[in-house]
Amino acid sequence: MIELANAWPRELRLGGFSPFSTVDWPGQLCAVVFIAGCPWRCAYCHNPDLQNSRSRADLEWTAVEARLARRQGLLDGVVFSGGEPTSDPALPQAIARMRALGFKVGLHTAGIYPERLAAVLPALDWVGFDLKSGVARYDTLTGAPGSARRAWASAEKLAASGVACEFRLTYHSALMDEADALEVAHHAADLGIRHFTLQAYRARPQIGQRLAPSAGIPFDLVERISPLFAHFSLRE
Repeated sequence: MIELANAWPRELRLGGFSPFSTVDWPGQLCAVVFIAGCPWRCAYCHNPDLQNSRSRADLEWTAVEARLARRQGLLDGVVFSGGEPTSDPALPQAIARMRALGFKVGLHTAGIYPERLAAVLPALDWVGFDLKSGVARYDTLTGAPGSARRAWASAEKLAASGVACEFRLTYHSALMDEADALEVAHHAADLGIRHFTLQAYRARPQIGQRLAPSAGIPFDLVERISPLFAHFSLRE
């Protein structure tokens, strides 16, 4: 039995915990650990309550880790999500501890910190990588100068690593036009990405998002993007 009581030099910024999920890692039954903190302010953020690094859940990492230890053999893996999980300096150690428990480890990221992502890639089994828009609109969408450069630097490191991954793009006509979406898809295809998902923005009024509901993804856009990838998914 693995000893879990040893002290941590750092504590994860826990923003939440989901003990079972079938949607956060395609084809895998996983638990999801949400890490608070993200420097970007994307208009369609799925978890805007986790943008602030002080938005902590009433959870202790030792309790979460002990709960996961009891699920060995029941779960395929653990996904670290956010927020932006690579913003937390304690992430590498948390990944190592999950691997010591025998879990596969996945990561959701927007590629905000290329070097931090590169450092944990050897310990990952899968990455869900969220792209935002064409280069010209990236900084406007994220509210952060230089975000396009950071995101694509991370995308290149991920593609070169050989770690299984899914690149995802959320489409809303108020945020990008078809040319932007095609630019993103072609860039991903040029990197050799095989799994690409185009997903429609889903309004969540309960968290105060400012965008109106999306009119959906144009069919001709789907027709032009889908042949670029060996595995293409559409989520509406």
